[in-house]
Amino acid sequence: MSAVDQATAGDHLERYDAAMARDPMSAFALVREWMRTDWRAFFAVLRDQRPIFVTPAFTVVTRFADVTEVLSREETFTVRAFGPRLDAALGGPFMLARDATPMNWREKGLMRVMLAPEDAAHLRVLAGRVADEALDAASRRGRVEAVGELFRHVALRVCAEYFGLPGPAPETLSRWTRAVITDGFANFHGDPAIRAESVRAGEEMMAYLRGLLAERRAAMAAGREPPPRDVFARLLRTTLAAEVALGDDRILINMAGLPLGFVESGPGAMVEAVEQIMLRPRVRAEVVGAAADPDPERFDRYVWEALRFSPFFKLLPRVCERDHVLAAGTTRRTVVPAGTLVLAAPASAMFDRDIVDEPDEFRPDRPEHHRLFFGLGHHACLGVHPAKVVICEVVRRLFLRPGLRALPSPEGAVVRDHGIFPDRYLLGLGTAAKEA
Repeated sequence: MSAVDQATAGDHLERYDAAMARDPMSAFALVREWMRTDWRAFFAVLRDQRPIFVTPAFTVVTRFADVTEVLSREETFTVRAFGPRLDAALGGPFMLARDATPMNWREKGLMRVMLAPEDAAHLRVLAGRVADEALDAASRRGRVEAVGELFRHVALRVCAEYFGLPGPAPETLSRWTRAVITDGFANFHGDPAIRAESVRAGEEMMAYLRGLLAERRAAMAAGREPPPRDVFARLLRTTLAAEVALGDDRILINMAGLPLGFVESGPGAMVEAVEQIMLRPRVRAEVVGAAADPDPERFDRYVWEALRFSPFFKLLPRVCERDHVLAAGTTRRTVVPAGTLVLAAPASAMFDRDIVDEPDEFRPDRPEHHRLFFGLGHHACLGVHPAKVVICEVVRRLFLRPGLRALPSPEGAVVRDHGIFPDRYLLGLGTAAKEA
């Protein structure tokens, strides 16, 4: 570490140790604040000084090998930290809230078939078309509120046209997903009001889906329209052997999982990628050139490298179900007791110098296996193929716009709900005179 890094390390850890001796709750608050606002520096400290950081409330895992160990052992490190909250919202067991159960294996396999990798080309066209429509409208005003007008707008259109779940209205589907995901992944103190709002939103979404299912079945039976080609239609047209067939309740819960897995994380990733590129003038110039390349993969690499510097999900929570020796055979060897809340930090792991060469340099040529944006192992993202092209294509269409520029703070700052979910990100388009 440099002298500056060492000073930072001493500052973080000395403050934490002093707070623990004086008031453990204040030490917990310090760690929470650092992970929210100073996470890159704090994780660098932990990787160097305390790579498996044990606190009375949780254990943070920061090195690449240890993070991948946690994420690869689903029977030891389970999703019980958030699974029951998703179940409560959806009114039944959700397969992504289960670890290595028959239901998880069966339904995960089915949904991977439904979210076919072959759909990527069609989805790139869809995302690009919707993004251009939104940007055309925004360009006349000389600015775009990138979250609502572009990123979230495209995500909701993907829900409608690809998943087959338009919602009673896009803003209603948006409200439902935010409420459920907030309780599952941002309700750290177990606020009962947040929990109740999630359950209400889930009940409304499931009632809507039951009505949509009846409408779809009636239309298909009557042959009133050409069979739709979206994911919902695929599920309804799929016939399985009786012993593995899904009932309507399982179909609907899995359908609900699609917007829950994308409407927050997709736009969140777009915001993080654009913000990181905007911070680097040299990279931004390269990105503009790559955006015009007929081969979109050249551009996509810049998005993934930008996200390495600020992934949307920086921590993945797990619960240790049995005593486990983490990093056995190394100097980091740590016994993690059963019942421990473990926070695996992909945002830290992707800067581990033991694995990632020159991690502080922006290098779009990095190998894909160094990227942990979509999780790893049993709970890796099911919709990785469609998600990748939608995220990259929307960002590409934005950087193709002339005059794209960051606006000064506070106007141009990203506004986030609960410090996590982006709600507003204002960018300039065209000539500055249009903004006046």
